[in-house]
Amino acid sequence: MTLRRDTVPDFDSYPFSLPAVRHLDVLTFHPAVTFIVGENGSGKSTLLEAIAVALGYNAEGGSRNLNFHTRASHSPLHEYLTISRGYRRPRDGYFLRAESFYNVASELEHIGDDFKFYGGRTPHEQSHGESFMALLKHRFGGNGLYVLDEPEAALSPQRQLAALKRIHELVQAGSQFIIATHSPILMAYPDARIYACLPDGLRRTDYEDTEHYQVMHDFLRDPQRMLDTLLADDEA
Repeated sequence: MTLRRDTVPDFDSYPFSLPAVRHLDVLTFHPAVTFIVGENGSGKSTLLEAIAVALGYNAEGGSRNLNFHTRASHSPLHEYLTISRGYRRPRDGYFLRAESFYNVASELEHIGDDFKFYGGRTPHEQSHGESFMALLKHRFGGNGLYVLDEPEAALSPQRQLAALKRIHELVQAGSQFIIATHSPILMAYPDARIYACLPDGLRRTDYEDTEHYQVMHDFLRDPQRMLDTLLADDEA
């Protein structure tokens, strides 16, 4: 993926002012799994949304065949991106946004979907986690290109492990994933490419060097010490 920097109108205005975009030139994706990680507000979801829209997916989520909007809130970043694809074209694809999956479910009900790809039930009759796992199991297939924005938002740790296993099954069937996440469980996927959104832009990083891994590791190693430090009275 390339940002056509010469066409950007103003790097001091949103979304081009975000560090993840301001310093962007070319971003190369892993053929299996690529993670984009970073703090809230670092620009990872904005970037992922732009990638999805540039690939032809609906901005609020869904497949290329789903065309609706409840509120047009996505940035124009996709207009300045060029996505280069390999010789093998994906036969399936989906953009999952945790924050707007409710809107996708409502649109599916509106158009009279039979929900066979969601376990035979509308997502509104399932918990958020159940509907996402149904999506992974029944809707996603081999040779697909799947863009997931914070999928862990709906999942317990055990369900995150189940999702990781399903992702692996789909990778083995020729699928590719681009995922924005805060989950140390998901980003542990073997040999995945991890890009961290930092003040100086996107940088490749190793799993154990991510802040997510380090904070969780330190907390689980000695939760009481971290809690004592975190909750200490500053005036004491």
